[in-house]
Amino acid sequence: MKPVPLSPQAREDALAALGSGRELDVLVVGGGVVGAGCALDAVTRGLSTGLVESRDWASGTSSRSSKLIHGGLRYLEMLDFRLVKEALQERALLIQRLAPHLVRPVKFLYPLKHRVWERPYVGAGVLLYDTMGAASGTSRGLPHHRHLTRRRALREVPALRADSLVGAVQYYDAQVDDARHTMTIVRTAAAYGALVANRAKVARFLRQGERVTGAVVVDLETGREFAVHAKQVINATGVWTDDTQALAVTRGQFHVRASKGVHILVPRDRVNSQSGLILRTEKSVLFVIPWGRHWLIGTTDTDWDLDKNHPAVSSSDIDYLLDHVNSVLSTPLSRDDVEGVYAGLRPLLAGDAAETSKLSREHLVGHPVPGLVVIAGGKYTTYRVMAKDAVDEAVRTLDGARPGPSVTHDIPLLGAEGYRALWNRRQSLAAESGLHVARIEHFLHRYGSLIGEVLDLVRSDPALGEPLPGSDDYLLAEAVYAVTHEGARHLDDVLTRRTRSSIESWDRGVAAAETVAGLMAGPLGWDDQQVRNEIEHYRKRVEAELEAQRQPDDATADAARLGAPDIVPLH
Repeated sequence: MKPVPLSPQAREDALAALGSGRELDVLVVGGGVVGAGCALDAVTRGLSTGLVESRDWASGTSSRSSKLIHGGLRYLEMLDFRLVKEALQERALLIQRLAPHLVRPVKFLYPLKHRVWERPYVGAGVLLYDTMGAASGTSRGLPHHRHLTRRRALREVPALRADSLVGAVQYYDAQVDDARHTMTIVRTAAAYGALVANRAKVARFLRQGERVTGAVVVDLETGREFAVHAKQVINATGVWTDDTQALAVTRGQFHVRASKGVHILVPRDRVNSQSGLILRTEKSVLFVIPWGRHWLIGTTDTDWDLDKNHPAVSSSDIDYLLDHVNSVLSTPLSRDDVEGVYAGLRPLLAGDAAETSKLSREHLVGHPVPGLVVIAGGKYTTYRVMAKDAVDEAVRTLDGARPGPSVTHDIPLLGAEGYRALWNRRQSLAAESGLHVARIEHFLHRYGSLIGEVLDLVRSDPALGEPLPGSDDYLLAEAVYAVTHEGARHLDDVLTRRTRSSIESWDRGVAAAETVAGLMAGPLGWDDQQVRNEIEHYRKRVEAELEAQRQPDDATADAARLGAPDIVPLH
């Protein structure tokens, strides 16, 4: 399998092939982690496969999660052992085999507040969590949990108030850059032959009587409309599931309810800790997660029925997170410490529960009409299982020869093969490239064994070895690579998803906008007017988000956020 770039030309070629009149075995609608997983699962079974996404890869929920790959420790308390076991198996696969360059261990400390009953209660749960992980059938790849006295816990997390705990339990999970992981799945699917195109929206489904036989797709960059014929269509659109279902003029077998989860980022030096934190709240749990030079704090869990493309963060959302984390910190955080904010929508299966945190995170697969499969619900960690189940259902009624079973449990993502050997060579790579070893480690964690493609850009143009203005965790070469190899089409794609400048820098990436737009212009063929449009759009988006974060509630925040239109209209 040879890596292929998600270049502008590759997108054009994919669109031409999709609209050629050739009938695909499977067309996947939705470029989040589940849709990307469906495309990889289908194409590696030998099925001819297409994948279309109306915006950018992972532009919805799959770039706005808590960025954890975890078994769901709190689901043990709900006695949902099957879901926890499944998630722990997937966590082990990702760390050990599928994406060791993208998924890494992270440790958490759980403060104990009650002297007698809480330690055995929490300890038993974490022991079961570890035991289920060890019995998952693959190497766990994570250290075992440990019990800490209050003194040892305060040495691990000096930021905690001494009166906020009587001891602690420390355990390990894993984290991932969700947007980069999703994009890498898409690129891996393309390397195996899938036809993939972002900024390509399904306008309506094709029908032969009751049967869905494909879709009419609009290239949103040009307005060109064409038909894509397919034996089976998989709807993997997450919180947009009901909207996509409506295109089939049929009622779905289930409905998806959106729950808003808000996260804030603060600088690493604002919380003196060597470990992440997990805190119990009145509704759910709150995480304080190490994220490079930052702490990622989240999340909320509230019903959301406003704009799904751009879920807005209100002032009350930020206050909620600060209030809860400050309840255990000796030096409280303030609004001035918040350097980044984002919100995502969880696609929860609709139920009778009054609180979204009580709705099931398990997934369901439906086949509402012939030719159309729907996959909904689930959690990020179990995306591969969801994709397998959806393709299994599509294959069950596929005309002609039956392909083999899913093999994605044994298909490393691009960048995984050879990653550990290159990690061991990082000092040599630094010497050869002239870059600091910390920069090489950063590259290896983002690109794995594809690091050579990025270093080649720096080698051919040493100026690309300079950092982005205001976002010096990233080099100029990474902005170019995002366009030439990773499918970025617009400035927002680079600053928000290929890099994380929009949430990791105090100015939300505005200082880098002009430089990055200039670098993108060449490979994308932009003229000066388009460059100005991209910069202006990005600035307006940041202004709208900041204005939303000053509003008191969801309705006013949503109205403020919608003041900045999309660079490419979806209608």
